[in-house]
Amino acid sequence: VGQQFINQLAGHPWFELTWLAASERSEGKRYADAAPWRLETPIPEGIADRTVEPATPGVGPRLVFSALDAGVAGELERAFADAGHVVVSNARNHRMDPTVPLLVPEVNADHLALLRAQAKLRGGTGAIVTNPNCSTVVLALALAPLRPFGLRSCLVSTMQAVSGAGYPGVASLDILGNVIPFIAGEEEKIETETRKILGSLAGEAVEMHPVRVSAQTNRVPVVDGHTETVAVALEEKPSFTELRAAFEGFAGAPQRLGLPSAPERPILYLDQPNRPQPRFDAGRGRGMTVSVGRLRPCPVLDWKLVALGHNTVRGAAGAAVLNAELMQAEGLLD
Repeated sequence: VGQQFINQLAGHPWFELTWLAASERSEGKRYADAAPWRLETPIPEGIADRTVEPATPGVGPRLVFSALDAGVAGELERAFADAGHVVVSNARNHRMDPTVPLLVPEVNADHLALLRAQAKLRGGTGAIVTNPNCSTVVLALALAPLRPFGLRSCLVSTMQAVSGAGYPGVASLDILGNVIPFIAGEEEKIETETRKILGSLAGEAVEMHPVRVSAQTNRVPVVDGHTETVAVALEEKPSFTELRAAFEGFAGAPQRLGLPSAPERPILYLDQPNRPQPRFDAGRGRGMTVSVGRLRPCPVLDWKLVALGHNTVRGAAGAAVLNAELMQAEGLLD
């Protein structure tokens, strides 16, 4: 995810990458030595020889993107915010904090108003904004167009790519030709984070959406792209045509504002009966589009579908950069 941040920020029209920081293990090293490049695209020019600095609050730019491990992110991100930085985090630590926006800009851009409550509680000019778990982003975007029909409950099973486990991630002998039906903490994150994202802002707090979410998570031998099979129960009884139109017409603040990382279509409905597939569809919209397909009646709930998103772009670094772009457009980084 750290390398995806660098990739997303290379040549960005609004943000310039000026500072790389990490733990004592990496500080003082060339970036290429501290973190050998693992992405398919070449390392951006001028990055390999950058010196990795100590992660010291109060040093570095006002806007800080955090790809820290959750084991250290909580305390360190809070220290950066207390020192006046705006921290846009991919870590789980602060997502469910009632004063911290858990943001998918097409779905809940208004939740940035939580920053007022955060400022009152903590004082100062710093802030923390989070993006969700990589599977939660896909599910939240797939469910958001269905809110007008009265979302009651949702069953989701995920087939998650190995890149979601970082590098070196899952051992090859564990994942090749195999499915691992457990990812620590993942089901709980999907079940709680989704309700906060879909929830409504009431003053300076979020009222959780009443939808009940039951998740099962699996690691599969796919490099990039989390696939999810989803079944939903709805209060209303929309037709296939109405549901498909809701997916195809869905857009939000990023599209209205023309944010640089925003896909033209945050949700793409695919007609083919065997799509979406990670190999062919994870990279749509430069990795920022969630693909949906196989919408059909469900004999247990009401409707079922398949959703897919790129887990390290829309599900991580790209999501965080889009969050920062929304904050810039709203004047919150001034």
